[in-house]
This record gives sequence, C-alpha cells and structure tokens, in this order.
Amino acid sequence: MRVLFIGGTGTISSACADLAVRRGIDLTVLNRGSGRRSLPEGVETLTADGRDPAAVRDAVGDRTFDVVVDFVAFIPEHVAADVEQFRGRTGQFVFISSASAYAKPVGHLPITESTPLRNPFWQYSRDKIACEELLTREWRENGFPAVLVRPSHTYDRTMVPLDDGWTAVDRMRRGKPVVVHGDGTSTWVLTHHTDFAQGFVPLLGEPAVTGEAVHITSDEVLTWDGIARRLATAAGVEDPSIVHVPSDVIAREAPDRGPGLLGDKAHSVVFDNTVLKRLVPGFAATTSFAQGAREIVAHHDANPALQVVDPDVDARQDRLVERFG
Repeated sequence: MRVLFIGGTGTISSACADLAVRRGIDLTVLNRGSGRRSLPEGVETLTADGRDPAAVRDAVGDRTFDVVVDFVAFIPEHVAADVEQFRGRTGQFVFISSASAYAKPVGHLPITESTPLRNPFWQYSRDKIACEELLTREWRENGFPAVLVRPSHTYDRTMVPLDDGWTAVDRMRRGKPVVVHGDGTSTWVLTHHTDFAQGFVPLLGEPAVTGEAVHITSDEVLTWDGIARRLATAAGVEDPSIVHVPSDVIAREAPDRGPGLLGDKAHSVVFDNTVLKRLVPGFAATTSFAQGAREIVAHHDANPALQVVDPDVDARQDRLVERFG
C-alpha cells in the first residue's frame, strides 16, 4: 500500500510513521525537513512546505497514492488545497481533526462521533470544524474519499500534559503548590501516541471508514488532580500540594491558554470508542498514564535542556496560589 504522510515527524505522526513501516506500508513523507523526530529507515522523504500548493505539486509530481494523510492541516484553505492536489490521485484522504471540536459545553457523556460539533471558545476548534465541513461536502457532492480522524490530547515522552509544562513538575519537586483548574475532579482522557498509532494505521485504506468520522482515544479516564498526582509520583514527589483555581480566572491570567482551557480542558470528557473497535477489532490502548508519566519524567531527567522553567509561569502560579491557596 502506497501512503503519503504530510507531516510525519510530529507527536502523533511520528508514531504512525514508525508503525506503518513496521506493518509493511510503502511510506512517503512530505515535510520541510526540520522535524524534531527522526523518520524510520525505509521512508521516502519529499522536502517541501506542505502549505505551499506549488511546492507540493513540484515535490509530488505525477505520483498517485492509495492513501494521503494530512497531519498539519488546520484551516479550510489547507484542506481545499489538498482536495485540489489529490483529487483523482488517491484512494483515500485522511484529515487529522480534533476531538476538541465536539460541542462545548458537552451535552452528554460518553462522547460519540455523532456528538454535535461546536466550540464557541476556541478558534482552533472552529477551524477544524470548518475543515471537516468542507471535506464532508466534497465527499457527498463529488465523491472525494475523505476520512475524518479526531484525536484527543495525544502525548509522548517529550510533553508534560499540564498547561504549565515542566514548570509544574519543577514546582512539585521544590515543594511548591501547583495550580489545577476548577476543583480538580473534571475528567480527562490522555492517549499515548503509540496507542493512537495502533488504532490509526489499520484504518489506512479501509473502505468502511471512507466518508466517516472516527475518534481514537484511550479508554482510561482520569481527573485533573489524578493527572497531576501521577506526574508527581513519577517525579518522586509523594504528596504534592494542589491549589484549585476557577478556570475563568486562569483564562484571564493566561490569555494565551484561555481558549484551550475554556474550550476543551475545563469540560469533563469520556469517549465511546465503539466505532474504532468495530473498524479495528482487538484495538486497546495499553499505556496507562502512570506509565506515560514515568516516560515523560525519565526523558526530561535524561535531557536537562528540556527542563525549562518559565519564570512568568512560575510567578503566575505563585500569584494564584496566594489568592486561592
């Protein structure tokens, strides 16, 4: 099977590339050649800016593919260019959307693929929705073989899945309180990137998924306090001090993080993965976050350059702890 990944070295796509090669897929990756993660041996690389249609045309030439996956399309103009480029030249086009597109506030749990899409808080999510709408029209009206895949907070060892990143882990180790939004009991789902790949790669070329949407997530449901405590345990901290701060207060204090908080992380989520498990029999996410947290801390401890403590974030946590602690 001939597959093209646009991207290929990101958190999600790197794990998918590795598994695709191990599964015998003839993989080509198109990106700018500046990714932080290396590609597995045997991958053909095309160097071009995936957002420059002329550069993509020059790089791809007259090739055709069984499947094209765009991991780095974020706005409708990106997918419109993909449709123009690959119409008639791929048997399937997979768009990586986002589970943050599901309606916020969440109307009911668990979330299924038929849960409405709406996010009044976060432009990123609204753009993903617009991309999905464009591809759905193309499928219905013109037969363009689109597939919509919705990840939800997929991570690897390079990422601390708290908004304050390594600064929060460093504060725990220094015995300082860390801020958790809300009352810490809202539920969240974290998916290890290798688990995502186990669900994703078998979908490539699968006729039953063309024209459909499917999310790929772990079945492990955690509270945000639980996430912070698992990171603390991995960092060798037995009893971390957690201070709860209303989400809207954090959003005002950190405007760059507010949309993602109010439009996603502040809302409890639980995902029904029935559709995925029907398409990929035997799928199961096997990496618990307790294990993932150990990977994250071990990787950061082994790479001191990653142990970045943001003084502005640290000071903001101090201010919030003083007000709400």
